Amino acid sequence: MKRGTFFLSGTIILFITLGLQTFADEGMFLPDNIPGDLKGFQLSSEDIYKPGGGGLSDAVIIISGGTGSFVSPNGLVLTNHHVAYGAIQRNSTPEDNFLENGFYAGSYQKELPAPGYNAYITLNFIDITDRVLAAVHDKVSPAERSEAISKIIAQIEKEHENLVEGTVGRVVSMLDGSAYYLFTYMKFKDIRLVYAPPSSIGNYGGDIDNWMWPRHTGDFSFMRVYTGPDGIPAEYSPENIPFNSKTYLTISKQGFERGDFAFLLGYPGMTMRYRTSCSVDWNQNRSLPFRIKIFSNLIDVLEAESKNNAELAIKFSSKIRGLNNALKNNQGMIEGLKKSNLLARKKQMEKEFTRFLNKDRNLKREYGDVLPSMDKLYREHAIGFETDSYLNYLRFASTLSNAITIQKWSEEKEKPDAEREPGYLDFKIPQKRKYMELGFQDYHAPTDAKALKYFLVKMANLPDDQHPEFLRDIIEGRNITDYEKTIGDFIEALYANTGLVKKEECMKMFDLSLAELDALADPFIEFAKKVNAAFKINKKKNDEFNGTITVLRPRYFKALAEWKGGDMYPDANRTIRFTHGTIKGYFPRDGVYYKHITSLRGVIEKNTGEEPFDVPEKLVDLHAKRDFGGYVDKKLRDVPVAFLATTDITGGNSGSPVMNGKGEIIGCAFDSDYESMTSDWQFNDRLTRTISVDSRYILFVLDKFSDAKQLLKELTIK
Repeated sequence: MKRGTFFLSGTIILFITLGLQTFADEGMFLPDNIPGDLKGFQLSSEDIYKPGGGGLSDAVIIISGGTGSFVSPNGLVLTNHHVAYGAIQRNSTPEDNFLENGFYAGSYQKELPAPGYNAYITLNFIDITDRVLAAVHDKVSPAERSEAISKIIAQIEKEHENLVEGTVGRVVSMLDGSAYYLFTYMKFKDIRLVYAPPSSIGNYGGDIDNWMWPRHTGDFSFMRVYTGPDGIPAEYSPENIPFNSKTYLTISKQGFERGDFAFLLGYPGMTMRYRTSCSVDWNQNRSLPFRIKIFSNLIDVLEAESKNNAELAIKFSSKIRGLNNALKNNQGMIEGLKKSNLLARKKQMEKEFTRFLNKDRNLKREYGDVLPSMDKLYREHAIGFETDSYLNYLRFASTLSNAITIQKWSEEKEKPDAEREPGYLDFKIPQKRKYMELGFQDYHAPTDAKALKYFLVKMANLPDDQHPEFLRDIIEGRNITDYEKTIGDFIEALYANTGLVKKEECMKMFDLSLAELDALADPFIEFAKKVNAAFKINKKKNDEFNGTITVLRPRYFKALAEWKGGDMYPDANRTIRFTHGTIKGYFPRDGVYYKHITSLRGVIEKNTGEEPFDVPEKLVDLHAKRDFGGYVDKKLRDVPVAFLATTDITGGNSGSPVMNGKGEIIGCAFDSDYESMTSDWQFNDRLTRTISVDSRYILFVLDKFSDAKQLLKELTIK
């Protein structure tokens, strides 16, 4: 891989400010291209990443939807409570509720399986742009281009899956199709829960405090990665052994000062810093408002169903928490986009950009069509937006989602591997099967039916010309006032007469041939066949959009490079990144200043005795007695709980280790502040902050609250 500069089709890309102010702490950098001369950074770039292994990045892993870090040579992983939440929830029962009471294994033998969790270590990454783009040529249609790129990516990923060694490959786009990189990972399939504090610590403040500062949440947990007895990643087995994590991080209890340097390594999900006004407009005025409506209604369905049922409350807790998190994020995103006036600023920048092109005949000829073409593309893509969106959300109903997958797989398996849709190549099928089986742990057919009814009724209330054919078959000839009853009767019959509500029957269907599946005449499968026909039409539309936009955006970046200057870091795409910053507070609004740190005293001050501010009695007693051990901050004269830093993060960074200049863990990142929710679109040094749980609070809770002596002995603490 080329080092030091990011290249685009052989042309050096200069940093593009997009007409916005840029800041010293902005940027999610690939670990082989971290900025130089960082004040307070006492390591070298080689200390962070070495292609052959040995850098600190080897200790930082993808785990489930977040990030984790090895903190012992025995595969012990520090991550967030909310990252481990699914494992805690799926091991909980009304009689033994680990969400409520917390969990500590105390020994390898007592560690609990975390079904559905995988972990990935980045081994290396290389630029494969030439190979990917060689699969397309100028004369193909946009849809053909999109499909060809998807197929070559799937083929490359298939080539780099090595079941013997436990490695997998993942191809990612950099700068919206400007370049393509192959990342190789070691994939671990046996992850276990080691320790989780009770939710009254790990989720203290709940949805009320979520995204807010000041924060008093002990959002941390410990998990462990296991391998087969031979040291190779393997599926869960009692015979498996803890992974020998040769690179692991030290935890510091020395603390820090305001203004100190900090950095983190993690796997941020997605940012859109270089997008045009079309994309901002789409999200601010279409996509985000629609998602908010959907999430709010689904939360209502799940909460109503589980209100007086302890078993369902546990089953649905992870879904409800995830939906609430996304809801608040989307609400804050819209608020922030409007308050910062980003759309208007983008449009103004694009006017200036166009004036620049118009001054040069050659530039105008080469790039003058880019912005108008993007605008036209988005306007065309908006046609049928609500129908397309409801169609995509139908998969929230697990029974229909399974039926869709099974029916599609029965058709795709009849084709040679190379002719299938990329998602149905042989090497991807075991993962589909695994997640389908796992889904039954949280499955409840009556609630699933209500979710499906919600989506179909919403679609039915759209104008007639926006109804997909499968919906017209249900409601045709009916008055709009009868839609809800008609759809309700249809869904009731589906669930009453299908085998898909039973795990065993569902998995049997997954293995049937097309002819065998058709012979069953299962009503849900027959319905899924019609829904898949609608998906096929929708896919063609999306392929047209994606194929066109991945030509236009790289051209746009090249044109901007003619206008601006500097180095360009690629947007986040769930690959490992280095970010740096300073520990400091901020002014959220006029006359208000937020300090950079909170303490245990603040936890006690918020205590109401009721969720989500129900402090455990033992924690209250420890504070009253000032039984703090060696975890006191000298200036606070108290145990520190959470702190702020200007490090640049987004979703996926949850659980990232926050380190001092020596590479020692001083905290575990778990959130951003509400005022910086638009950081996916823009970084603002005045407002953008990472919220992390202080390593001293982690150690204090382990030691004084949970008496987790064995776990503490395993850690390296300085």
